[in-house]
Amino acid sequence: MPKSSTGWVSKAMAVYAKDLRLELRSRYALNAILMFAITTLAVVSFSLGQSGLSPKLLAALFWVVIFFSAMSGLAQVFIREEESGTALALRLLADPDPVYIGKLLFNFSLLTIMTIIVTPLFFIFTDAPVENALTFVPVLILGVIGLSGATTLVAAIISRASVKGALFAVLSFPILMPLLMSLVSASESVFDGGGLVSISSELQFLTAYAVVMITASVMLFKFVWQD
Repeated sequence: MPKSSTGWVSKAMAVYAKDLRLELRSRYALNAILMFAITTLAVVSFSLGQSGLSPKLLAALFWVVIFFSAMSGLAQVFIREEESGTALALRLLADPDPVYIGKLLFNFSLLTIMTIIVTPLFFIFTDAPVENALTFVPVLILGVIGLSGATTLVAAIISRASVKGALFAVLSFPILMPLLMSLVSASESVFDGGGLVSISSELQFLTAYAVVMITASVMLFKFVWQD
């Protein structure tokens, strides 16, 4: 971990690099997220078939898979610190802001890897239309940023609770509800053949949500982390 004289960015990247090394050794969070997502996609495909699904149902299914997959692994970014006893050392060696940004980057990386793998599988398993695949990219990017920004703070809040997994999903869902509704609406338009113009209002909301959520999380994180 860098000394206090090093820059803010260096400290954040050190936290990110530490979590990345630990994850590459154990692969716990990544395996949990990917296994949940792939299993859910397979069950959906076998249960509903590959054709006849409306754009609204396809959009809802996609983000339900992403949401619950994220809930299965993203909380580990802080739970691991508490269970291994390294949280106290991290509090002493780094300021709260770099810690949050480092953890945020780690969760963003996990979700990005999951999305890159799951999205093509979703289109294959459900036979979703691929004509506007490029239009779907900004929706995915903003969705991943919003999910990462909100869940990182919640993960810090529940890291010292006794029932971490269930509490993480319960606390995250109300915060993520507006984001998920906007993501489903934008995805429905894309699956229905709409272009960027048709989802411009949703993209504006998703951008604003990500900015507000990350800004608020940075401001509140020091109170959660140092309590």
